[in-house]
Amino acid sequence: MSNSSDYPSVAANLQPFIDNQTVPGLVTLLATRDKILSLNAAGYADVEAKKPMLTDSLCWVASMNKSMTAAAVMILVDEGKVSLDDPVEKYLPEFKPQWYIEEQDEDHMLLKHPRSTVIVRNLLTHTSGFPYSTGVEQPTLDMVDLASRVYDYVATPLLFEPGTKNSYSNAGINTAGRIVEVVSGLSYGDFMAQRLFKPCGMVDATFRMTTQQLGRVPVTYAANLGDRPWAPMQIAKLHYPLDDPARQPVPGNGLFATALDSARFCQMLLSGGVAYDGHRVLSEDAVRTMTTKQTPDVVPSEYGLGLAIDTNGYGHGGSDHTFMYVNPQRGLISVLLVQMYTSDEKRMKLFLDEWNSQVASYPAG
Repeated sequence: MSNSSDYPSVAANLQPFIDNQTVPGLVTLLATRDKILSLNAAGYADVEAKKPMLTDSLCWVASMNKSMTAAAVMILVDEGKVSLDDPVEKYLPEFKPQWYIEEQDEDHMLLKHPRSTVIVRNLLTHTSGFPYSTGVEQPTLDMVDLASRVYDYVATPLLFEPGTKNSYSNAGINTAGRIVEVVSGLSYGDFMAQRLFKPCGMVDATFRMTTQQLGRVPVTYAANLGDRPWAPMQIAKLHYPLDDPARQPVPGNGLFATALDSARFCQMLLSGGVAYDGHRVLSEDAVRTMTTKQTPDVVPSEYGLGLAIDTNGYGHGGSDHTFMYVNPQRGLISVLLVQMYTSDEKRMKLFLDEWNSQVASYPAG
């Protein structure tokens, strides 16, 4: 097998999907725990202006941030300040009492007190019963502070008995972010910047753009709308302008980051909690817990803490077609950043199948 330095650019191999207008532009990165093997960009950050996508493009990585919020909680677990099996109400007393929906139809709703309370582990595995979001987070998710959101979550019945089912929930992850604030005494954004992003070397990761950073944010596109291959759009879940100081961090999906930022986080996990420069961020036990199945047997999902788990490794995606993945057996990290929505699932599957094929065939060292 050829050395990675001689291997064709993964981004170049994906160029046909830019040419046929499946995606407008992309950034690809492959790495080991201590080396960046490949970092490339192709296509456009702005199709109309013919502005190229760059390797340091600052993309909305959306739900990839869930993994990082879980890591923030585990920093506090390592310090003995939080336990995954503690009731949420230990840290957020407003969560007592709680209700869940036992039955519901057009004419009535039957509420009951759950037999078991929501615990911290439930928040990070989507087994809390919280909905995706609540009314206070409309029309966008980022204009209300975490304390206010949590009070709205408390007023909203759980969808099911905690720990018995799974339902993908921003609200659960956001509640975990609020626990980080209460326990640490720092705002969620400051904790992430000081205790995770900086130690991991995630130098560009941010929840709120500076005016200078805005120039590095690709246009978000919607695909296949009428006779237009690409239609520029705002990210529906976020308030504009993105540098508005009133915007609030969203633990569930509010982060903007580069491919290198995402890789630095993955390198820390792959190295058992040690950042690329040797700084220990998490204990080996914390990483092991994050990256192994934490959902109960009655739940059909394979989820660690803020991470999707499969037979080859772990990772997470974002709603604009961003992905990060760690394959421990190969010692290989892969990051793909695209900024687009599309309803053409068939074309996207072909694109993602080719991306996965490129990653599978790439030499890891």
